[in-house]
Amino acid sequence: MKDLGDASFVLGIQIHRDLHLGTLGLSQKGYIEKVLIRFGMQDCKLADTPVAKGDKFSLTQCLKNDFENKEMKKIPYASAVGSLMYAQVCTRPDIAYIRTEDYMLTYRRSDQLEIIGYTDFDFVGCQDSLKSTSGYIFVIAGGTISWKSLRNFFTSLRIVNGIDRPLKLLCDNKSAVLYANNNKSLTKSKHIDVKFRAVKERVESKQLSFEHISTNSMIADPLTKGLPPKVFHEHIARMGVMPPKDL
Repeated sequence: MKDLGDASFVLGIQIHRDLHLGTLGLSQKGYIEKVLIRFGMQDCKLADTPVAKGDKFSLTQCLKNDFENKEMKKIPYASAVGSLMYAQVCTRPDIAYIRTEDYMLTYRRSDQLEIIGYTDFDFVGCQDSLKSTSGYIFVIAGGTISWKSLRNFFTSLRIVNGIDRPLKLLCDNKSAVLYANNNKSLTKSKHIDVKFRAVKERVESKQLSFEHISTNSMIADPLTKGLPPKVFHEHIARMGVMPPKDL
């Protein structure tokens, strides 16, 4: 076995390390450029955000006639979405590919490592099904380590053993934070108690702690709704997604 030194590239991800500055960056610029060229989008019109504030998508926007269906067959839609999803899953929680292809997910050296979670919810945001969209982001050392955006999801809680302090979750809904931290059961909330009792149990056992933050500080917002460009870029910077010049 031969020692080739520190890794600099793996599975389409470029690794940038600066021991002096204490930073680690993960970039998929090369991969994203190849994807744009593959689908003829290298000269496409630039966009400030993946989804603009107020944008809503509905089945009424689907193909309506044989001509549109025929034209759509020329577009490798599934391949394009799959290619973009690979970048989104690996290093780009912001999924803003066009204008920000050189951005990278960045972590900074820190003496105090603490995992902090952000959770957000867009109530009945889908115009067709009236389903809601939930999103969460977990951050450590100034960079995102886990993220997801889903419609109407609820999953069982699994907390890693050996954590010496509660896992902090930040939420911009005061009622949700109050409910999670209140160990009393209210008559009007019994239907909620049954489904989300696991959350309260984790709070009572000091495995989880919930704190309220302002909506302006909720960096999980881009995972549930469209935002103005300025707010969007402020949020992704706090996720640790930034251009090399800002490192």
